Amino acid sequence: MTDFPLSWRVVPQTELPPEFVQAVQRYVPGRMGHFATQLFWQRSIRDIDQLVAFIDPAAYQPTSPFAFGEEMEWAIARLQQAMEQQERVAIWGDFDADGITATAVLWEGLGQFFPQVDRLTYYVPNRLTESHGLSQSGLEELAQQGVSLVVTCDTGSTHATEIAAAQTLGMDVIVTDHHTLPEVRPGAIALINPRTLPADHPLAPLSGVAVAYKLVEALYERFPSVPTRPLSDLLDLVAIGLIADLVELRGDGRYLAQRGIEQLKQLSRQTPSRRPGITKLLELCRRTGDRPTDISFGIGPRINAISRIQGDASFCVELLTSQDKERCQQLALETELANTRRQSLQRAIAQEVGDRLDQMDLSTHPVIVLEDPQWSVGVLGLVAGQIAQEYGRPTILLRSDPPTAPTPLARGSARSTQQIDLYQLIQPQAHLLHRFGGHPFAAGLSLPLENLALFRDAINREFREQHGTDDATQGQVMEANLTVTVADLGQDLFRALNLLEPYGVGNPVPRLLIRDCWFERVWHRRIQDLQQRKTAYIKTEFELWDETVQRGFPGIWWGHYRDDVPTGRCHAIIELDFRSPSAKGGGYQARLVAVCAQSKSATWSERVSTQPILDWRKPQPSETEADTVTATPQVPPLASMSENSGTEMDILSVDQCPTSWDELQNWVQQARQQQKILAIAYPPPDPTQPEAVWQQLVGIAKYLDRTGKSATCAQIQNRLQIGDRTLTLGLEALRQMGIEAIANGTYLTIRVSAPEHLNAQYRTAAPAIQRFLAAVQEERFRQRYFCEAPLAAIQAAAERVDWPD
Repeated sequence: MTDFPLSWRVVPQTELPPEFVQAVQRYVPGRMGHFATQLFWQRSIRDIDQLVAFIDPAAYQPTSPFAFGEEMEWAIARLQQAMEQQERVAIWGDFDADGITATAVLWEGLGQFFPQVDRLTYYVPNRLTESHGLSQSGLEELAQQGVSLVVTCDTGSTHATEIAAAQTLGMDVIVTDHHTLPEVRPGAIALINPRTLPADHPLAPLSGVAVAYKLVEALYERFPSVPTRPLSDLLDLVAIGLIADLVELRGDGRYLAQRGIEQLKQLSRQTPSRRPGITKLLELCRRTGDRPTDISFGIGPRINAISRIQGDASFCVELLTSQDKERCQQLALETELANTRRQSLQRAIAQEVGDRLDQMDLSTHPVIVLEDPQWSVGVLGLVAGQIAQEYGRPTILLRSDPPTAPTPLARGSARSTQQIDLYQLIQPQAHLLHRFGGHPFAAGLSLPLENLALFRDAINREFREQHGTDDATQGQVMEANLTVTVADLGQDLFRALNLLEPYGVGNPVPRLLIRDCWFERVWHRRIQDLQQRKTAYIKTEFELWDETVQRGFPGIWWGHYRDDVPTGRCHAIIELDFRSPSAKGGGYQARLVAVCAQSKSATWSERVSTQPILDWRKPQPSETEADTVTATPQVPPLASMSENSGTEMDILSVDQCPTSWDELQNWVQQARQQQKILAIAYPPPDPTQPEAVWQQLVGIAKYLDRTGKSATCAQIQNRLQIGDRTLTLGLEALRQMGIEAIANGTYLTIRVSAPEHLNAQYRTAAPAIQRFLAAVQEERFRQRYFCEAPLAAIQAAAERVDWPD
């Protein structure tokens, strides 16, 4: 039960156009269709043609794989050369569910063009002894096997050094990936990555497995007479990777997931099964494969569990692709036991973390940083995510090496919540770290054990500086999409909500608020593994009641004990789920998300704005395009905030790309206070490399010193396109070189103490310069993120901002 301050918010009902309501009610009539209509409208699906293509994959026109342009052409040409010259090809995969399924897709897809084993092999790194991505040692191993072409999946975009090393070993590399692009393209033969496409492109949100599928699809189109198996046979694997990776499912990603789920449904009806490994996994997790949740709560966690527990997940490719039923059953049982072990470890570590947090004054620890030498590093990311959600604050969990180790490190994972950006918190502490990587809301890191106390203090101080409070839970909001009664729960409502499946980023599982309800027949039990041993993983089952029913509705609360369920009247937020009646605990269920006893003082708000944000972002044309796009209407030049009134609506337009959610939400708040519509009109970030930005800063300093002129910080920031903190780091680096910035009111005057010694001071200032360069690179990364972020994600973040009283 929630035991910290929490605001609960319900998205208000909106009066919708009758023709849109009628379009939805063709699929689900009556009151339940009304619920579905509200959900579609909340998620910016407001056009009838868009609605039909969203619901029915047969109405969607998939995008050609050659929409990736010349990179796809280069990849196909190199694969054709490998076919003609009978080269040996290796697939370089990854150990999570997206990476494993991507490896399996290439293993089967490329296997139609290259004999498996003889001329096609695959390599999956070990989670516990290797990191994500290419490695020198792995590439050397492949080179010794005679490999001359490596095709990556779900990795490789930022591995320029390793790709160069592969070339020295006589191997070319084709990269298929969906992760962040580097400033400089690596020297791969081809780089197929949807981040090279505009943010609204139908291929833009694809995960690693879907990108791999598109490569195979291109081969099928270019050489149609070669394959002996239909391309559609790969779609079940694609659906598993897409849904398990929690990417935004729109465009081709949603289409492929829908088609793949159709394939999974057929597996349980096939005798013998086309994929005995997947069939056995579904049997072990008591699911049928007809629901996306069968992947997200069944198959996906089991695939991920292997690398978390054993490190080496390469046999999962065999599990997904082998036709040997007995071998697949053996591997599936091993996977199931690993998942049970993962559940036990996760629960045990979460309990330990909870016990330690009970002894802490969390009011002075807005960021949780804990370390233990016994924790299993493979599950720390899962536990950190669980704790971050439960306590409403960023969480970093680390496993420490023994103090007797040559250079003892603490290694682990960080997870965030409430749009608090991990990069902004951790990057200023880079000098204390050994390694750090990830994205704004999930990251991995390691640091020397001796730096841990300093790091803990520094990151909490950084939080207070950025957010102005010790309370990380301030403003935390639990949002519900609809208000329903217990009588509404069941088949009809489930069918209405099912129109939105499969869910993903930007289209989350609908959350339903039930007011003034209570719980009966509450009991908990420990989960048993295949050997009938009870694990540390708990679930509580109950019946949910309110005044609208005379029979309780079954429900479940994972990871909680019976005593966590309040007695008496309360308010609950649930997700409606369904499992096959043949499965244990099957049928329709209420999956409890949060509960608040009426005696608690949860804050309620139903004033969420459903007014859309206007998306005026436009990519900057390249030099070769400049002459051909002059007729395209351009967003007029704006200041950081400009107004456009006198039309049908007043608009507040922003043309400076934000670097954090807080920055964006400040604009949202201003728009609401001024009763204007917000338009995001910022261009892509400045492509200038960090080293060039540093040279520009030095040049500005020398100019100001030579001319005796002054400049404001804002003028320098606008010239270099950097933020306050980055400029501060730059001025500190200049100071260490002997260049002083003297403040005179709002102006800076630059003085070079000894111009003849500037070059000699570079070595002394090198660490400070590196901190500046890292800050510039981080700002560019954030700006790219906000330039590419889907409008749905920006709208969702905006709706978390309270209206002013």
